[in-house]
Amino acid sequence: LCMKKIIIKKLNSSKSLFRINNKIFFCQIGRSGIIPSYRKVEGDGSTPMGKFKILKIFYRNDKFKFLNLKKLYNFKVIRITKNCIWYDDPSTKKYNKYEKLTNNSKSYFSHEYLWRNDNVYDLIITLNYNMQPIIPKKGSAIFIHCSFKDKRPTAGCISLDKKDLKFILNNLQTIKYVKI
Repeated sequence: LCMKKIIIKKLNSSKSLFRINNKIFFCQIGRSGIIPSYRKVEGDGSTPMGKFKILKIFYRNDKFKFLNLKKLYNFKVIRITKNCIWYDDPSTKKYNKYEKLTNNSKSYFSHEYLWRNDNVYDLIITLNYNMQPIIPKKGSAIFIHCSFKDKRPTAGCISLDKKDLKFILNNLQTIKYVKI
């Protein structure tokens, strides 16, 4: 399998395709569809159009005990714990950044916990949208993560069935970019 890119394409209001060369999966995108990156703003429910690099992979060790980390040498891989958060508050300098809180620390800014009970963030692939530089209110992280059980649209990320995401994860070695 010679994989060089991932392409995400909207078919209609309820279906989108996630394609790795000739392998195709159904996926969910933002509830407001795909829009040009320059129009993306925090909280608009859209998935930005563009060509993005894969930056980091986050995973729950209790859900992915046999994850082959050797295959993921091209990426920074981070184990999710109950203290892992992602800032989505444009008023902080930590906006669009990951942090692992210490046992005694709290965050007073809006954020998402990466440890969730609904299994949606059991595995997260982060894209480099709004990363260098980070522009406040331009939209925080675009994740590729596990689908909700009801297959509902996301707040702007891309989601796939966990089994499909496992396949993709096991074949990321040669991926150069994600095109939306």
